Amino acid sequence: MSFYEHLTDFAGLPVVEFLSPAIEQQKLLDAQWRARRAEQPVPDRWEPGDIYAEALAQPGTAAWRLRVVADSDETFEDHFTRFISSVDTTQVTALIIGCWGESYEIAGDMPRDLLTAHADRFPALRSLFFGEFIVEEAEISWIEQTDLAPLLAAFPGMEELVVRGGNGLRLSATQHRSLRKLTVQTGGLPRQATAGILASELPALEHLELWFGVEGYGGTTTLDDLTPLLAGELFPSLRSLGLRNSEWGDDLVRALAEAPVLERVRVLNLSDHVLTDAGGEVLATAPTFRTLERLVIRHHFLTEGMQERVRAALAGVDLELSDARKPEVYQGKTYYYPSVTE
Repeated sequence: MSFYEHLTDFAGLPVVEFLSPAIEQQKLLDAQWRARRAEQPVPDRWEPGDIYAEALAQPGTAAWRLRVVADSDETFEDHFTRFISSVDTTQVTALIIGCWGESYEIAGDMPRDLLTAHADRFPALRSLFFGEFIVEEAEISWIEQTDLAPLLAAFPGMEELVVRGGNGLRLSATQHRSLRKLTVQTGGLPRQATAGILASELPALEHLELWFGVEGYGGTTTLDDLTPLLAGELFPSLRSLGLRNSEWGDDLVRALAEAPVLERVRVLNLSDHVLTDAGGEVLATAPTFRTLERLVIRHHFLTEGMQERVRAALAGVDLELSDARKPEVYQGKTYYYPSVTE
């Protein structure tokens, strides 16, 4: 998932952006820039095309993105109000809450409270991406988040929740019987957020994905905090697990090699870690990983020889092992970094 471009599809639907004059002007400038690079005629206007008209006519056929542009006269509150006044939101099944203003000034409480206050306008909502800022809007660790438990309480039919940003992020222990997918993308995952997730009752949860990041950007979650999850005592429906983007990838692999949770997890994502040959040795020798159906490891520090050993050992697993990195060397010292931090 790129942090440089907005999603083009979400929850199995094409993304359609609810327009404003500022967004239309931004899209025109983007189109003009692309035309100049391609040495093609430069357009003097931008048209939303048939997909926008079709989405307005049948709002359930699109995943709608709501966002504001920096220096726009329209606030997010105004943008949201126009949306619920212009679109039949009773048909909307997928929603993306993008940039809601200067992230270091405006926390996620505001868009959260707008959604919860108008939950009755979204009876069909099943998938929500909360905080889809791209880097030109805010670095991931600049996004000021909030407690997301009220969102789940307001939408008991929610099946998928994706969250980006860790500052101030919480998910107070909650009960939710419908949530099937939970993804938390951060450059630093606070222990409080992890504790709340693991203390929640989510009997339908099939996919859990946590990005841990680094302590310098708020990543206070440690491997020890994952003990209840690794013990296999939580989330009876869990079949897909993503534990990603930490400085302690080798230690995590060692813990997973003996973790009861892998007795029922079929898909495991260990991407973006500081994962070296020490962890690769465990992957190549521990029988636990051979029972997986799929293992995904993007961004790692395994040498070519170790990659070949892992591939040979997990020949019966659908293995994606890609984006090998080399550590940085500065003034005689070697530094390893997870993929997503700031």
